[in-house]
Amino acid sequence: MSLNLFAKKDLQSILREAEGESAGLKRALGPFNLITLGIGAIIGTGIFVLTGPVAAENAGPAIVLSFVVAAIACAFAGLCYAEFASLIPIAGSAYSYSYTTLGEIVAWMIGWALVLEYAFGAATVAVGWSGYINSFLQDMGIHLPPTLTAAPGTTIVQYNGRWERLGSLTGVNTAALPHVISHFDLIAFIGIALVTSILVIGIKESANLNTGIVVVKVSVLLVFIGLGIDFLSASHWAPLAANWHPFIPPNLGHFGEFGWSGVLRGAGIIFFAYIGFDAVSTAAQEASNPQRDMPIGILGSLVICTVLYILVGGILTALLPYHVLNVPDPVAIGVDKTGVAWGSFLVKIGAIGGLTSTMLVMLLGQSRVFFTMAHDGLLWKWAGKVHKKFHTPYLSSIVIGVCVATLAATLPITTLDELTSIGTLFAFTIVCAGVWILRVREPNLKRPFKTPWVPFVPIMGMLVSLALMLSLHALTWEVFLIWLVIGLFVYSLYSRKHSKVQQELQGADAD
Repeated sequence: MSLNLFAKKDLQSILREAEGESAGLKRALGPFNLITLGIGAIIGTGIFVLTGPVAAENAGPAIVLSFVVAAIACAFAGLCYAEFASLIPIAGSAYSYSYTTLGEIVAWMIGWALVLEYAFGAATVAVGWSGYINSFLQDMGIHLPPTLTAAPGTTIVQYNGRWERLGSLTGVNTAALPHVISHFDLIAFIGIALVTSILVIGIKESANLNTGIVVVKVSVLLVFIGLGIDFLSASHWAPLAANWHPFIPPNLGHFGEFGWSGVLRGAGIIFFAYIGFDAVSTAAQEASNPQRDMPIGILGSLVICTVLYILVGGILTALLPYHVLNVPDPVAIGVDKTGVAWGSFLVKIGAIGGLTSTMLVMLLGQSRVFFTMAHDGLLWKWAGKVHKKFHTPYLSSIVIGVCVATLAATLPITTLDELTSIGTLFAFTIVCAGVWILRVREPNLKRPFKTPWVPFVPIMGMLVSLALMLSLHALTWEVFLIWLVIGLFVYSLYSRKHSKVQQELQGADAD
């Protein structure tokens, strides 16, 4: 029998799979856990790092508008995710949604692309986490061997009694300073190992840890907002009047460098600071009441993070002239402006917490996608095994954790942030298309949550995602396409032979 590449998984069979306990997973997450999972994935390097450079180089104080535009763009995809997550509450996320609407080969490519978003994304975040942890330890007087604090080949320089990565020092003559070459990023490796251990122990424990971290980092941001407002009001808002004029700096003669084009370019860059809300949908099979709670988790986390982003961006550009914010730690220098001595310490705690929870949610999402693909026969059986005591896909979590920890510890990751983004945007495009297709194909299907204004919202979600994909570098596209080709080899050699959907079709033809 010939292979049907576009064979679709029966929606009713997927809905039967939505009974999490029957698949071995434990339904233990409520709406608060799901919202904090979303916040944990979203708030990280975006708010602690990107805010400053985008204000300095693209939008100025109008970064506030960039956040609004990016949030609207995310909302299109978020609404489509919310409909699918409530309708098909299983762990596969975009992979499962596309399986019911566009067919097996598209679902396979989405699942394979999600590896870029979750696994490579977690590795990238781990490298940033390592830098913050090392800086924090040195603040405490603890100095690890510099050869174990960065990827192999990274030059580490001793400056003012601290070991710093050479690329982080600007305006400093480093020729005469002590140099060493790093061999292994032990901190990043340990970080991924610890997060993986938590994920193996249990989803509730993982969610509770994430919730605690989210409370810490959101509290840090709220303290920054409070300190900023107090400083500005004590100064009779004079800094705001000076630093916000003009609110939209004039264009410098190039697209994306201030003016309205700068606001739009800033929105394109900041869009990547929102990536992560879709990871909430991977926990659908462990939600207590997914039909009600999944839309709350996805859209609630988007709304809360948007409000925080706008407040932080607005206060930061009010405290300091936007042109001085092109630094790796803009929020820290913003706190320094208020005169609070413990500001830098506070921001590092928030950044460490932010990156920790991002790693946790990324790895959780990856293991759940693998779990679902294995149950469909598209991946090896070990990826779908659930621990009898912990009710988690432990083998999948461990294998992925080892691979990600190795990546984080040994590679100087420079383009993986864009690879993470292109994998995400590809998934966004397919999910938006899937909502539209399913509305046409099965208009009377009972939907606990309905995306408004169909087909306008799905079409806009696809257009925005495709436009942002086209804005990425050519090298990113080349690596992405090579990755998909590798995935097609895996599909042809293993998945098509073990696919349960294909086996069902063969059985039907035999009858």
